[in-house]
Amino acid sequence: MYSEQSEFQGHNPHSSHSVSVFSADQINLTTFFVRTSGLPFPPGPDHIRVFPETAVLAVNPAYDGYMVITEPLRWDENYSVSVLDSEPRRVNPDEWLNTLYSDKPLGVTVSPAGTGFGVFAPRATWVRLVLFSTPDSENYIEFEMNRDENGVWELFFPENLTGKAYGYRVAGKPDETEWFNPDVVIADPYSHAMTSVNTWHHSSRTLILDESFDWQGDTFLRHNLNELVIYETHLRDLTVHPSSGCTRPGTYLGFIEENQTGGLPHLRKMGVNAVEFLPLMEYGKIEIPYQKQVENGMMNTWNAYSRNHWGYMTTGFFAPESYYATDGHLIPGQRIGASGRQVTEMKEMVRVLHENNIAVILDVVYNHVSQYNHNPLKLIDKKYYFRLDEWGNPLSESGCGNDFKTERPMARRLILDSIRHWMTHYHIDGFRFDLAQLIDKETCAQIYHEARKINPNVFLVAEPWGGGYDPNGFADIGWASWNDQIRNGLKGFHPHDENKGLIFGRFFNQQDFFSLVRFVRGSLRQDGGQFHRPSQNVNYLESHDDHTFGDFIRLATGRVKPGQKIDDLTENARLTSYELKLHKLAATLLFTAQGNVMIAQGQEFGRSKVTAPSPAHDPHIGEIDHNSYEKDNETNFINFSHLELNEDLVEFYRELIALKKTYRVFTHCSTKDINFFPNMNTLALFYELEGGGFEEPDFFVAVNANHRHPSDCHLPDGKWQILLTNGDRSGVVSGKLTVHQTEALILMKID
Repeated sequence: MYSEQSEFQGHNPHSSHSVSVFSADQINLTTFFVRTSGLPFPPGPDHIRVFPETAVLAVNPAYDGYMVITEPLRWDENYSVSVLDSEPRRVNPDEWLNTLYSDKPLGVTVSPAGTGFGVFAPRATWVRLVLFSTPDSENYIEFEMNRDENGVWELFFPENLTGKAYGYRVAGKPDETEWFNPDVVIADPYSHAMTSVNTWHHSSRTLILDESFDWQGDTFLRHNLNELVIYETHLRDLTVHPSSGCTRPGTYLGFIEENQTGGLPHLRKMGVNAVEFLPLMEYGKIEIPYQKQVENGMMNTWNAYSRNHWGYMTTGFFAPESYYATDGHLIPGQRIGASGRQVTEMKEMVRVLHENNIAVILDVVYNHVSQYNHNPLKLIDKKYYFRLDEWGNPLSESGCGNDFKTERPMARRLILDSIRHWMTHYHIDGFRFDLAQLIDKETCAQIYHEARKINPNVFLVAEPWGGGYDPNGFADIGWASWNDQIRNGLKGFHPHDENKGLIFGRFFNQQDFFSLVRFVRGSLRQDGGQFHRPSQNVNYLESHDDHTFGDFIRLATGRVKPGQKIDDLTENARLTSYELKLHKLAATLLFTAQGNVMIAQGQEFGRSKVTAPSPAHDPHIGEIDHNSYEKDNETNFINFSHLELNEDLVEFYRELIALKKTYRVFTHCSTKDINFFPNMNTLALFYELEGGGFEEPDFFVAVNANHRHPSDCHLPDGKWQILLTNGDRSGVVSGKLTVHQTEALILMKID
């Protein structure tokens, strides 16, 4: 019920009929499409009222409704429609908004002729450019901007404004569901660099920079997309613990620093050929104060740290995170990012990683934006940029309160422009898309085609869930996906008995022996899997989400009980001989299956995440943590002294990585090159990888996940060298091979 309802009441000879408007859609700036019920006759112009008062010129019947022709409508108005004496129905502007599109430059453009600004804000009443004399100055001048016929507000200065900063004030018609706040200066959503204040508001401005950089001939790496060995990491986590020995911890330049244990030297030690960074775009790092009500009425009752460490709350889709620059900090209330060095330092990091033959994959978040702060898109036009329910409330399939309406033409353009930006300005080799199922498939298809125009070898990988689950659909448009099915099949979904997987001597859910065969062959569609080709497959056991694989094993074997307080971190981190066997068994299957491989930071030493002591009021300090998104502390930081405790597992991973990178049989085998050897033990798997087609030796993999019984198989003819095992075997074998309980072997034919 709207307060203006009385405006629509009056004498009506047909009022005995119960009439209601059950939908009203704006088609353009002169037309609504209205559907009604309970109306026994076609309405005329006099039967329809539009609020605010707008003349109705004609009503034309259309399929299932009526086209209502009006005098020209305002861009910034929120309209309602009533037929006869019905309750007013709010008009949905989606159809009209979907017609708006512009190819004009957005953001700031500096040319020899001067400096231009453009921002898409279709429903704004007015937009003002706020120009600061320097990035950290409080002195500014405001300028009125002009809107064009497609909703782009523009302004041009015949001078070079490099070195200054700017933002926008955006006003719109007030409404109980709107987010317009013209008192707030917001950054440009196309900001290439931001400076912000360390508060939960994340009050930001856009820097106007000279972005030139000497790439020294660098370009994209062109690893074969069957052969990626990806190391997923948080930039800070791999350098900031004292055991890393980094002198600029937690920074872009610190990550590539030599003479340290962490960062790039650790990636080199492991031998991986790709690094996947958790989000590096400017994001909302600080969240609302814990258990204190803020001005919008919200109270944080869930995040005692009032922090977002992982970075899945994007504020700027084109700007590198300023916290990771060498002058970055989180001093409350102070400004960061004003120097702009985050731009050159991130580029330097990418260039040096490429020098070391390590591709760079960015974890990107286009399904939602930062939730609580002054995110530009929220304050520019909520109805345009976000998916809303019928009452104007933001949808939250992402779980973060504001799902991005990726299907809107200019929202889609923003995503495509962002991808192009990171590829052309930063030489990024690939992208992992958070909750990719929330990005509409047409946008995903256009990302694939546009990115491949820049780099035909670009790697696009989906987290194929979020409001649904569709790895097959991503494969159909050319993308890769995280393979959660092999993850669940090998370890299980949760460390409870009914949710454990193969390495614990059982099958998870509906999986069986034939699922294992499918995993080894690359989870291909022809076998009932998700993918058309192995290059679309990213096999993994662990990611930043949920328990580490090491903790999954600690909990599943009962060494650590749920909720147990851990007093001795060293002994908790040290793997038992049994845990070590399970780690190696799973890793053997992971690396010998066709497809790309991803390991998470610390997986190579069975890392444990124990909630670290901190000033936060966290009752779970000392317990294993399965969701450490908010902890910028030793809960997440990689402790390299724990790596040294489990060096045997680290070396096992290094050898698996070397095999995967050296021999094409582990990455390019077709189904005819993989021979399975049946046996009576459904928890055992024996397979030969034929290398003749690659002029390589044959390999044989033997895995027995049965915890009670050994299993026999007959090796193919010839002599076989034991290369890797999770036990203590070595030497050359032939003929009959007995594989012990929970044993894994990789053998190479030598004769």
